[in-house]
Amino acid sequence: MSTLKAPSLAAQAPPEPLSQSLNTGKCGMLCLIASEIAFFGTLLAVYLFYIGKDPVGTPTPSETLDISVAPLKVVFNSIFLLTSSIWVTLAVRCLARGSIKAFAFWWLLTILFGLEFLVGTGFEWYGMIADQGLTIRTNLFGSGFYTVVGFHAAHVTIGLFLLSLVFVLTCIGRMHQRHAEKVELLSWYWHFVDGIWIAVFTIVYIIGNY
Repeated sequence: MSTLKAPSLAAQAPPEPLSQSLNTGKCGMLCLIASEIAFFGTLLAVYLFYIGKDPVGTPTPSETLDISVAPLKVVFNSIFLLTSSIWVTLAVRCLARGSIKAFAFWWLLTILFGLEFLVGTGFEWYGMIADQGLTIRTNLFGSGFYTVVGFHAAHVTIGLFLLSLVFVLTCIGRMHQRHAEKVELLSWYWHFVDGIWIAVFTIVYIIGNY
């Protein structure tokens, strides 16, 4: 008489591809953020190293980033960008509860606040180039400033593109509660963009504004 064999552990525990995918996504996003922090850290270190090494008579941070004018505009734009982190957090929570309309509202608000920051940066650059003659080729300060702030603006642009893509998918009914954890990964990137701006603002507009 043959005996029945107990099912193996592999047969008892079915694979969970969704959980594994989410864990892989979280790990990948954390690695991306870590590499970007190292990248911006290097840019900011180089920026500080070359500050003050320009020839006499060329634009300096104290002249171009006038503490009574320029930083006030940047602070205004920064408030919009940093506040957008609140909106994206609320959006993810709404999606996790299955409230699609509330998610769409907060998500759109995140996009609009991020867009305001990007447009404000464009106006700031226009004033510096047209009114003060500071370009990326003017001196070391110009090269460093446009490189650091420009790379951050590029990251904001990428973030806005991805946020807008999710919003379009929401409008056509393709976003559901089950996508909350995946959307949260995108919110991590947006939080990084906001957080790194604090470091950029502190070093470029405060510490480096000699």
